[in-house]
Amino acid sequence: MKKQEEAEEWWKSYFDSHYLLEYEPIFTLERDRAEAGRVLEVLGLPVGARILDVPCGHGRHAHLFAEAGLAVDGLDYSDHLLALARKRGTSSSLRYTKGDMRRLPVRWKGRFDAVVNLFTSFGFFADPRDDARVIGEFARVLKPGGTLVWHGGSRDGVMARFLSRDWWETSEGTIVAHERSFDPLSGILTIESVWHREKKPSGRRSHRIRLYTASRLAELCADAGLIVEEAFDGFRARALRRASTEMMLVAKKF
Repeated sequence: MKKQEEAEEWWKSYFDSHYLLEYEPIFTLERDRAEAGRVLEVLGLPVGARILDVPCGHGRHAHLFAEAGLAVDGLDYSDHLLALARKRGTSSSLRYTKGDMRRLPVRWKGRFDAVVNLFTSFGFFADPRDDARVIGEFARVLKPGGTLVWHGGSRDGVMARFLSRDWWETSEGTIVAHERSFDPLSGILTIESVWHREKKPSGRRSHRIRLYTASRLAELCADAGLIVEEAFDGFRARALRRASTEMMLVAKKF
């Protein structure tokens, strides 16, 4: 039972230095700026508006939102990633908090003009009711008329173009391979990660994400008082398509 519980709560220990190494090829400043710029374009917020980046990871989007003149709060569960985010710099307009996105600080009720949930940072929890709780928390901390921007995998597109395995090499020569399996009943995508570097120990671990369709996420949002008004093909400025592997949903609190 203990091993099963640990597997279900993989997210408690996964976001460490190896996570950053594993995804190093896509953690580039150019990509960060393009993604942050697109989110800012979609939101159209004035200077000084309050935005919550949750989970914020190592601050790769949050610090760019602050550079753009927004008052930014970032929340994440990982001590390792938060330390790196704070190392980038903090100020009166850029603050980081450790926490669980299922239970955001009570004091944040109605605080934010926008909440952003980016880079497939949803569907981590074993119980799907926790995903609904997360959406409910996003709605609770938004001001009336505030905006939620949700970005992640689109179940329809991922299944239409399912990639069961791939691999890549990091800048210091570590080979990373992913093998994926999908359970259509639970909607759980399981990713087995294996890594190897010459003369260095090899390793293996796995993580699990529940994938959603746009329509199901829109239902979860509606239950929490959020209406999805736009759906994009990931960070691209074009409408969500059936074959889109990523999606960005834009919802308003009514």
